[in-house]
Amino acid sequence: MPQHVKTIGILGAGRVGTALGRQAVKAGYDVAIATAQPPETIAMIIDLLVSGAKAVAAETAARDADILVLALPLNKYRSLHPELFAGKIVIDAMNYWAPVDGAVAEFDGGEASSEVVQRFLPGARLVRTLNHIGYHELEELSLPKGHPARLALALAGDDAEARRIVAGFVDRLGYDPVDAGRLAAARKFDGGTPIFGGLLKRAEILALLDDGLPRAEAAE
Repeated sequence: MPQHVKTIGILGAGRVGTALGRQAVKAGYDVAIATAQPPETIAMIIDLLVSGAKAVAAETAARDADILVLALPLNKYRSLHPELFAGKIVIDAMNYWAPVDGAVAEFDGGEASSEVVQRFLPGARLVRTLNHIGYHELEELSLPKGHPARLALALAGDDAEARRIVAGFVDRLGYDPVDAGRLAAARKFDGGTPIFGGLLKRAEILALLDDGLPRAEAAE
């Protein structure tokens, strides 16, 4: 992991955001969590649920974090302010749940949901990952690098350097990163795919990624 990655900003304090926050604190990162509420309103909850993290405003998280994670409900993504994300490495961990969110036409086409989010945040260096593992498993199944039972997480994005930096973050969280290449490859680990929720090792994910959609530029 590049040494300059110190602070992780998480937008969203639901089950995914808090689980990820705890795991990131455990991995040695400074963690800042923001919601739509003022930081003083959520400070006590964050202190209780994610010991070691701090509650901040979204603007502060966007300014100070080396990596920003979108962990809010996907149907809230248009509440984000695109200018805050310009030039930032942003992980999209959101998923489209039609039974919960209702049918949303822009997510019912052939694209990955992250491709839609990237268009809304054109200046963000968006990387799709952390979406195909449950929040319980994220904390409970992490293992040290080199462990034979270590699971893997796929990642995809159009910015190769951002993918490499996010891969380091995934590694520190306790999972083998698997670079799937361009953002379009995120279609291979969206909901309803064999990778989604599969709890797979690196070789298994690679095999599924190579089954169909090309992984062009995965090693660029």
